[in-house]
Amino acid sequence: MDTRVDQNGADAGHGISFNEAFRVWLRVACLSFGGPAGQIAVMHRILVEEKNWISEARFLHALNYCMLLPGPEAQQLATYIGWLMHRTAGGLVAGGLFILPGIIAIMGLSYIYAAFGNVGFVEALFFGLKAAVLTIVVEAVVRVGKRALKNRIMIALAAIAFVAIFFFAVPFPVIIIAAGLIGYIGARTGRPEFAGGGHGDAKSTAAIDSMLGDAVPDHVRPDIGRAIRVGALWLALWLVPVIALLAVFGQANVFSQIALFFSKMALVTFGGAYAVLAYVAQQAVEHYHWLKPHEMLDGLGMAETTPGPLIMVLQFVGFMAAYRDPGGLSPMLAATLGGLLATWITFTPCFLWIFVGAPYIERLRGNTGLAGALSAITAAVVGVILNLSIWFALHTLFRETVPVHAFPLDFDRPVLTSVDIPALLLSIAAAIAIFRFKLGMLTVLAGSCAAGVALRLAGLI
Repeated sequence: MDTRVDQNGADAGHGISFNEAFRVWLRVACLSFGGPAGQIAVMHRILVEEKNWISEARFLHALNYCMLLPGPEAQQLATYIGWLMHRTAGGLVAGGLFILPGIIAIMGLSYIYAAFGNVGFVEALFFGLKAAVLTIVVEAVVRVGKRALKNRIMIALAAIAFVAIFFFAVPFPVIIIAAGLIGYIGARTGRPEFAGGGHGDAKSTAAIDSMLGDAVPDHVRPDIGRAIRVGALWLALWLVPVIALLAVFGQANVFSQIALFFSKMALVTFGGAYAVLAYVAQQAVEHYHWLKPHEMLDGLGMAETTPGPLIMVLQFVGFMAAYRDPGGLSPMLAATLGGLLATWITFTPCFLWIFVGAPYIERLRGNTGLAGALSAITAAVVGVILNLSIWFALHTLFRETVPVHAFPLDFDRPVLTSVDIPALLLSIAAAIAIFRFKLGMLTVLAGSCAAGVALRLAGLI
């Protein structure tokens, strides 16, 4: 892995100093609120419009690749662009800084939640938070749907994905893989419904594009030998801790379970955090019993209110899993290790996908098959996010649900008489604030938290 920079900290190809890049990536990290859409918008504004470091076309090409990958696309996009500018060191700084504020914030909030989560004030805070989170997830369905469902085939893919995962419990990875294959075949056979947006190669004055236009640097050129070496290193960083935990503690240990579960998550988290959280919730809540449904919502609320990828909620899941099964450790120490282990296992593969695959993706700019696969996956993700929003609604607005297991059906239905009126009213208020008055996410979250506390003080919850 070549990490060279010149004596002034600048890459010789484009003159962007490493120190300047560090400052900009730190700024991006601190502004990375609002989920992937907001984070990508921040990067676009700073890197494309303000700094002119990368052209619109190359930015979108990198984003399309990252959306096809498992894991948080915004963090991987930062890693990709950092790698283009300053090789491996640039990718590590860009991707690492992107998640560092979230790691610190989620860990701090997890300590408070574990220590004081059952105290009335904290419960009220998270009661309001859940109502706002529900609305934010619904808004994500609308936002992604407007972009992805541009023809009848895409609408049908979204509908089939929703029915498959909600009513028949079809595994999320199966849905995403099937959608990708459909999109790839459709695009390769010339179906216009699967055509992706263009990524032309018009002459650009952006620094990265100018660098690559003059002469392609060595680190951007595909090299099988280098790919094998880089892949072996990052696979070891990812899998050696997993193997070591299994060898020492066995599969029944909570840390081994965290390592195995989040390794699987690293391979199937296509479509962003919203899409995969339904699958995570199924496993963490119903299979492992690490959390209760409302705690999963609380964790998502933490991730919504802190900088960094929404998938940082997985750190909270690992934290609570180890907190409740600490073995011979103190609960807080075990929880800290569980949260950090979940984070390491979740994000280490993200660097693997970029450092190994990006040189080949740069070679494949404009490939119609990849564009078609992306279009179909994005459409299926709309259906999966809709499933997530309904799952959240069931556990936010109703105090009771009844499982329906009548082959091939497998879903939960609400007990209508158990509707939670304060939660319903708060969710409606949050929806009006977001959809009617276009208030920002942080404003709505803060207002919902304050409303939850007010309801507690009034004795209504």
